[in-house]
Amino acid sequence: MKKGLIVLAVVLLLVFMVAGSLVGRYNGFVTSNEQIDGAWAQVENVLQRRGDLIPNLVSTVQGFADQEREIFIEVANARGRLAGAASPGEAAAANAGLTGALGRLLAISENYPQLRSNENFIRLQDELAGSENRIAVERRRYNDTVRVYNTNVRQFPNNLMAGTFGFDSREYFEGDEAAQEVPTVQF
Repeated sequence: MKKGLIVLAVVLLLVFMVAGSLVGRYNGFVTSNEQIDGAWAQVENVLQRRGDLIPNLVSTVQGFADQEREIFIEVANARGRLAGAASPGEAAAANAGLTGALGRLLAISENYPQLRSNENFIRLQDELAGSENRIAVERRRYNDTVRVYNTNVRQFPNNLMAGTFGFDSREYFEGDEAAQEVPTVQF
């Protein structure tokens, strides 16, 4: 009788240990998933901040460079695509388009010396540069969080549990290939 109780106690202990391990792993996936969603929300937050600054920058530049309407339309369209992006991939593509359009917009300032010296333009340009830095930081944090999660999802035995409960790999926020080209600066 005593041996039967000992065996039952050992079996119950093993069951509780396995169940505890499974619950812990599941909760770890849920936590990591939420961290990714939070990191993505922060990326969207800084992208929105930049999007809010752009109309002010465009208005300032437009006052000095009315004939450059195509660039203003391109910036507005790129901003709209970024605002409507539904996934990190779409956001990365829209962000690349917006970055290119903003680069052309800022290049206008080289042709208009009075614009470069305009205090509002300088302030907005600094704010935009700060926004770009924030975006880079938040993208890095998001990608770091995704990397940790994806590694966890793919490791054995986590991959068995992740597949069972529908925890799939998440998408990185990847930069545009054109961003790898070195920009030309001319004075």
